[in-house]
Amino acid sequence: MAGTSGTINRQLRLAQRPTGMVDDSTFDLVEEPIPELADGEYLVRHVYLSIDPTQRIWIREEPSYLPPVGIGEVMRSGAIGEVVESRAADVPVGSIVTGLLGWQEHSVCGPDATANVVPAGLPMRQMSGVLGATGITAYFGMLEVGKAQPGETVVVSGAAGATGSVAAQVAKIQGCRVIGIAGGPEKCAWLRDECELDGTIDYKSEDIYTRLGELAPDGVDVLFENVGGASLDAVLRRLAINARVALCGSISTYNDLDRADPVHWYMELVTKRAMIQGFLVLDFLERFPEAVLQLATWEAEGKLAWRDTIVEGLERAPEALNMLFRGENQGKLLVQVAADPTA
Repeated sequence: MAGTSGTINRQLRLAQRPTGMVDDSTFDLVEEPIPELADGEYLVRHVYLSIDPTQRIWIREEPSYLPPVGIGEVMRSGAIGEVVESRAADVPVGSIVTGLLGWQEHSVCGPDATANVVPAGLPMRQMSGVLGATGITAYFGMLEVGKAQPGETVVVSGAAGATGSVAAQVAKIQGCRVIGIAGGPEKCAWLRDECELDGTIDYKSEDIYTRLGELAPDGVDVLFENVGGASLDAVLRRLAINARVALCGSISTYNDLDRADPVHWYMELVTKRAMIQGFLVLDFLERFPEAVLQLATWEAEGKLAWRDTIVEGLERAPEALNMLFRGENQGKLLVQVAADPTA
């Protein structure tokens, strides 16, 4: 294959820190030449860029579990792509690579890159969602943090999202009774019909606390929390004795911390002798292969339903990020910037 170095790479760089939703002033679309490769380096042509709620945290001024994206830096994100040129003997042309490669169309990676070669035969779309970081987060969050056991009642908020839908189905596979909280009748129907959840709550038209009294009269043993705020508060009031809360995210607060719904019912953790634990998927980095193998097995056996929403074009990545916070995506949200060689 002819070399690609010397051609143009398009990137989205952080221009200013937003207040609320990102807008046209948040990022700059920049073009720059792709440099010639040095020994040990390889060039990745990105195919899918991952769009995740945590990206809104990364562009705040305040540090989180990773440093803030700097003004003028390429927007941080997961991405997956194909190696189109290589001077690295262990990463030949045609390899599929995934990692924190950013909102750009190409990236030059070397021995120190936070990128990994994907095993042959795994499609890019699945590796960007159900078998990727979101699926791995759901796997360890439900099994290692939530410690879901057969016969228990499990509630997942944000259950129709990329992480929530996998977490809910992992609990079903464990033999749990699972209730999903999602927004809108279509998402709730998908959770019941395709993911085979035992019950759903449409937070847009139903009161979570009231419906949980009907669906989980004996209380909630495990809560996998993605939303925070009022949703978290409602489920805390329905916890069972010795419940576990796996705190994965709080998407309702990311755009405006000053206006976030407060949590009032935290003392239920005391009266119910419950545990709440935050976690990051990075906590389980050394066990990623275990999770991918098990998730891939379940997916091949038809035990994991999944879907994704694909937005075309690098320049639409900021728009896609806002889609997450408006609940406009179904399942994993991706931006496609090149043809998928594994489709």
